[in-house]
Amino acid sequence: MKPVITDRNYFHLPYFERKPCIYIKSWWQDQRRRLYNANIMDNIADKLEEGLNDVQEVIKTEKAYPERRLRGVLEDLGNGCSQFLTLANKDQNQTGRTKLDKERLKSCMRELESIGQQAKTIRTQVKKNTVRDKIKLVQNFLQKLRFLADEPQHSIPDIYIWMMSNNKRIAYARVPSKDILYSGVDEETGKDCGKVKTIFFKLPGKKGFGAAGWTVQAKTEIYLWLGLNRQRKDFLSGLPNGFEENKMLKGPGSQSAPPISLTYTMKQIFQLRVHMYQARSLFAADSSGLSDPFARVFFSTHSQVTEVLNETLCPTWDQLMVYDNVELFGEVGELRDDPPIIVIEIYDQDTVGKAEFMGRTFAKPITKMADEHYGPPRFPPQLEYYQIYRGNCAAGEMLAAFELLQIGPHGKADLPPIDGPTDMDRGPILPVPLGIRPVLSKYRIEVLFWGLRDLKRVNLVAVDRPRVDIECAGKGVQSSLIQNYKKNPNFGTLVKMFEVDLPENELLHPPLNIRVVDCRAFGRYTLVGNHAVTTLRKFIYRAADKHANNLNTQEEIIVNYEPEPTIKKMETMVKLDSGSDAVVKIEEDEKGGKKKKRKKGGDEVEEEEFDESMLDWWSKYFASIETLMEILKAQEAAMADAEEKEDQDIAAEGGEIKPDDSLVKGKRGKGKKEKKRAGPGDIPEKKKHNIDELQVYPKELENEFDNFEDWLHTFNLFRGKAGDDDDQNMADEDRIIGKFKGSLCMYKVPVSDEMQREMGFDSNMGMFQNIPTNDPINVLVRVYIIRATDLHPADINGKADPYIAIKLGKSDIKDKDNYISKQLNPIFGKSFDIEATFPIDSTLTVSVYDWDLVGTDDLIGETKLDLENRYYSKHRAICGIPSKYAIHGYNVWRDPLKPTQILAKLCKEGKLDGPHYGPGGRVKVANRVFMGPTEIEDENGLKKQTDEHLALTVLKHWEDIPRLGCKLIPEHVETRPLLNPDKPGIEQGRIEMWVDMFPKDMPAPGPAIDISPRKPKKFELRVIIWNTDEVILEDDDIFTGEKSSDIFVRGWLKGQQEDKQDTDVHYHSLTGEGLFNWRFIYPFDYLQAEEKIVISKKESMFAWDETEYKIPARLNLQVWDADHFSADDFLGAIELDLNRFPRGAKTAKQCSINMVLNEKDIPMVSIFKQMRIKGWWPFLARDENDEFELTGKVEAELQLMTAEEAEKNPVGEGRNEPEPLEKPNRPDTAFLWFLMPFKAIKNLICNQYFWLTVKLVVALLLVLVLGLFIYSMPGYMAKKLMGV
Repeated sequence: MKPVITDRNYFHLPYFERKPCIYIKSWWQDQRRRLYNANIMDNIADKLEEGLNDVQEVIKTEKAYPERRLRGVLEDLGNGCSQFLTLANKDQNQTGRTKLDKERLKSCMRELESIGQQAKTIRTQVKKNTVRDKIKLVQNFLQKLRFLADEPQHSIPDIYIWMMSNNKRIAYARVPSKDILYSGVDEETGKDCGKVKTIFFKLPGKKGFGAAGWTVQAKTEIYLWLGLNRQRKDFLSGLPNGFEENKMLKGPGSQSAPPISLTYTMKQIFQLRVHMYQARSLFAADSSGLSDPFARVFFSTHSQVTEVLNETLCPTWDQLMVYDNVELFGEVGELRDDPPIIVIEIYDQDTVGKAEFMGRTFAKPITKMADEHYGPPRFPPQLEYYQIYRGNCAAGEMLAAFELLQIGPHGKADLPPIDGPTDMDRGPILPVPLGIRPVLSKYRIEVLFWGLRDLKRVNLVAVDRPRVDIECAGKGVQSSLIQNYKKNPNFGTLVKMFEVDLPENELLHPPLNIRVVDCRAFGRYTLVGNHAVTTLRKFIYRAADKHANNLNTQEEIIVNYEPEPTIKKMETMVKLDSGSDAVVKIEEDEKGGKKKKRKKGGDEVEEEEFDESMLDWWSKYFASIETLMEILKAQEAAMADAEEKEDQDIAAEGGEIKPDDSLVKGKRGKGKKEKKRAGPGDIPEKKKHNIDELQVYPKELENEFDNFEDWLHTFNLFRGKAGDDDDQNMADEDRIIGKFKGSLCMYKVPVSDEMQREMGFDSNMGMFQNIPTNDPINVLVRVYIIRATDLHPADINGKADPYIAIKLGKSDIKDKDNYISKQLNPIFGKSFDIEATFPIDSTLTVSVYDWDLVGTDDLIGETKLDLENRYYSKHRAICGIPSKYAIHGYNVWRDPLKPTQILAKLCKEGKLDGPHYGPGGRVKVANRVFMGPTEIEDENGLKKQTDEHLALTVLKHWEDIPRLGCKLIPEHVETRPLLNPDKPGIEQGRIEMWVDMFPKDMPAPGPAIDISPRKPKKFELRVIIWNTDEVILEDDDIFTGEKSSDIFVRGWLKGQQEDKQDTDVHYHSLTGEGLFNWRFIYPFDYLQAEEKIVISKKESMFAWDETEYKIPARLNLQVWDADHFSADDFLGAIELDLNRFPRGAKTAKQCSINMVLNEKDIPMVSIFKQMRIKGWWPFLARDENDEFELTGKVEAELQLMTAEEAEKNPVGEGRNEPEPLEKPNRPDTAFLWFLMPFKAIKNLICNQYFWLTVKLVVALLLVLVLGLFIYSMPGYMAKKLMGV
């Protein structure tokens, strides 16, 4: 058959009324069960994928109750898995089953049973706030089902369909045999069996792979059926009705013979209308980063092409394509319910060569029969978005509508008229009709042109005179020209505007295109890069609530935040390190002002004045870390309560969902436990009121404040051809050629009165009122680097030697001399001052390098901050607002402007009334009245009147101010991820830091806060071992048989095992009593605030420098039994935490094992507070049952002295000079056997060596008898021989 020309690009084969049929009969081993099981799993996976797409569409279009749809999807999944378990195990006695078949069936049944159970469990847990998380879990099920459905064994070969021309194979299509396999059970039938499907042919061999193979070589609509010979009566059951069979044989056997062709007697004539409105986010096919897109639309044997729109990724075709006299065969009802699909392909038009394929999508038209009314709800059809795919990757979206209209007996006169807009004259191109095209309204788009940043070279030439072009729906505006990009990359004219007709439905708004061109010599314009703003919704101006923002109201709203009184009885919890357990409670007496330390049980320990001078910035930091942990626990508890409440709501729905009662009960119980565990009883909240804290953000500051794009946005500019990789984000990163800074604001015109009032201040600025000028400004940037955590190892020993490097503009600081040896969690505690000029120096790069002795240093990771957006943000990110105002101490105010000055400046810039300070601690801003304290204490303790506290109260709640209110950034620490360009997407660690910025034209700031790491203080611990008692007796005396031990005590500080010290040996202790009078001396470096001992030592003899360790301050004491000819025997030990250990007992009798095991009931002391303590402590060891037992007691005296005090009062180790200890008066029990010899002999013979003595006596007797026998034998023999 010869092909017929469709258009200049395609041919078609004229298979109209007569449809040829081909039948192939073959014989294969019956392995249908394999394919049936795979089809059931494919069917479950297809339904699951469709359901998930529906849920995501509900979320995307912001419709209500996506959780209900997800619950329905999970219910279908559970039912499908149950059905598989029922069907898959049929035909148990089937012959030909291999061992792999049996094991695979077991595995699949086990997996699907597990998926079904998990689906039911997740279904009960789906909440409104957890839908996105649960979707990710369900997508894992989908991947697992696809994997299980892939049958590893060959059973029936796949079907190949070849397109031939002159006996040459041109293109082919491969159809899996399982997809067209027939079964009497619907779930087992292949998804394409007995259906007319559209199949695309592709090139054979290597040509069919990659971008070249994505273009379609041919499209065929084909009906396929594969089944047993005995099932052939059903092979035509899926065809559209209205045909007659043409058989080769006629006669009695012709009923079962297949036909050679089908002739359709029922033919319907249709008109197809394709409404191509626009597309967005298309694939960048040209090197400029743009494309020249057009669309080809195929339906049946017809094809048409849209017009080509040059240099755009978001074309608006606004074109109606009409396909007349489309012949379709079959019954009217079938064609209405299941019309053929429409194929839409997007191409890039090139001036030379073929058009390049950009993507493809499919659509089904809405069908109207001649007897149906053309009206709501189905007609006219609504424009819909269709996802465009290029290979397996998404390549944009297309907005279009498709309708298939039957031509009745009266011809085209019955068809609805094409009512296009009358104001458009596009020649033969028809626009989309009025009923289908969006209803348009006139909008004004204001564009804020701020500046361009980080522009790279284009065609090896630097960008010098750039300009920005804005285009939307055919209208646009151009920015002013930047005369010299290197000197000043900002625009001279800030705001320009243009009017454009846009759809009233915000979802249908066309994209806005931003293009940057470089104006070069001789009038040439070179495209630098472009950006498509796909959604304009966030830039639409929305009038705020009139009642809330009415500034002219006379009503005063009093905002009282209950400020803390200056003098009150309070309980302070001071915890100086987030990792320690040391807690000091301080109570302040109203009368005397004395403070008493108390333990948690309430027993008074000691009166002591609390010295606030001990506190420093690190105290504030660690207290803030504690608060952050509290908040996270409270959030978990709140989430548990919310889930419990939603569980009850779900259970109350009844018909909607019936959760498993046991699961719900278990969940509720768990939530209550979590709430109890995170309650206020565990971590007292009062500590927050006494150490001034800062805000610790676990993420970047940009994350918390929407990238500081409150009015100034950053748009990435792309250039170059997009990649075809699966990881599209990484490809886009490489295509970024610069950034455009600016903003958009769009609103309907004519303008309302309220908007007119807002624009009344400066009509040239439009809605962009009160924004600063973009002139260059000099700024002092102060960067504080606190610490880095979880750094990626850079050396072969699994560690790194990190140091900080900072780059801002031409300033490049490398703190290489202060690297920290062998640390993955280094504490830097550094601040750096850099002078910069915005906008030229606006990107701050903080890097962490690994120091190497030989070769170049390695980059571990870096983080980049856009300082310009921070500086100009309304959140005032230049310097954080502290929680309290102080003029001295660790929380001294560091901003050059005082709170009153900042508040006055904000009110002036926002044209607000105020601030008005009144009596009684009142301040009025706009119509809000705030209350607060008015006294401040200076360094001498004198109180003065001030308004700074009042102003600070307003600043901390600035978001409550109408119209202009927004949260001002508090004093903070942000945690930023470190990334390495060579390892994209993989976090190399995190860095904690913050940045202050001070304009040079303002008052000079004070000195930087001292955040240098705390320096350890030198101490000396003196431990005197006086006595031991009740030490277990390990040895038996060889002479006396009595139990005894040769006791000595060993001690060391944790981390300093090499400096362990031993007492002398108390020999032959019969009662466990040991007398020593022996002194240990342990010098150490100690960080009081962190309660850690600092040790610096080399890891090995080959190490270049020392490594610093921080170890808890713990004293280890052990008691041993000394042996002369074997290893010493360990008897017991005790470890005392020098910050919190039980107070020693006054006598040995009062010393018990409970002092260690029941610490809650024992008063605890700290050697750093008490300095000297004496008492008895128990030695413990584990018995055979791994339980602690008492193995002795030790009387010791602990004395702590600073290095200076120890130098003034030196002492000797052991009993040495100076200040030697008295030699102990030990009883002489070593020679008892000599003083009582008879007793010793009796003990040796009768007790210890009784049986040995008996054996020796018997052996001696035997030897004696044998000797007598040998002695007398010769004489006796002689007598016998002689006969004497």
